[in-house]
Amino acid sequence: MIEVWKACGMDMTNVQFLWSSEEINKRSNEYWLKVLDIGRRFKLPRVKRCSQIMGREDSDDLYAAQIFYPCMQCADIFFLKADICQLGVDQRKVNMLAREYCEEVRIKFKPIILSHHMIMGLLEGQTKMSKSNPDSAIFMEDNEADVNRKIKQAFCPPKIVEGNPCLDYLKHIVFEKFQEVHVERTPENGGDKTYTSYNELEADYVSGLLHPGDVKPALTKALNSIIEPVRKHFQTDPTAKQLLTTIKGYKITK
Repeated sequence: MIEVWKACGMDMTNVQFLWSSEEINKRSNEYWLKVLDIGRRFKLPRVKRCSQIMGREDSDDLYAAQIFYPCMQCADIFFLKADICQLGVDQRKVNMLAREYCEEVRIKFKPIILSHHMIMGLLEGQTKMSKSNPDSAIFMEDNEADVNRKIKQAFCPPKIVEGNPCLDYLKHIVFEKFQEVHVERTPENGGDKTYTSYNELEADYVSGLLHPGDVKPALTKALNSIIEPVRKHFQTDPTAKQLLTTIKGYKITK
């Protein structure tokens, strides 16, 4: 991920990366005392509500380790002295647990919770990507053919916005990156059109003026444009190239 951020142009001048494992090993007794203190101050139903961070529901049978995990993630916030917790909305419950802990132990300055949108999975019915199915998301190391194939088979029902991952990608990724999106169409289908806002594109899509067959090529082109600098970095930088080879060797499990 660090190599991806570099390739995307992130200014590393005032950035320092902390590895949780290293920080915990430096002061392990302090860390685990914090985990245990969090665990003793909250009842089991409250902790189970945080199981969403592991892709579990409250009603699922959980191992003891899965009960401990939210307590550990909550402890990480204080152990790393995080002022702002910027994570996906699926992490919100455990982040709120940290704020509740502040009230329990009378910590004056609570961490700020900045929860951002979770990008939908590309396949029908997926509220978010699935780690066990590579076709459910676009990855920063995907080659052009991968992106083309995934978007081509992505769920994109005509005139429907809700649950449409292609529009979700356009709204939260493409229009956040580019000021406009160009859609190429034949003259009989309305001709080419350039959209300067997502709302404009969505309105045309809902009305039927814009078809999934128009949206998908435009989305594919935009995503490949975003990813291309990252691809080049992982092809030309020896360290990044070795990291990618190592990661691709990992077995993906459900």
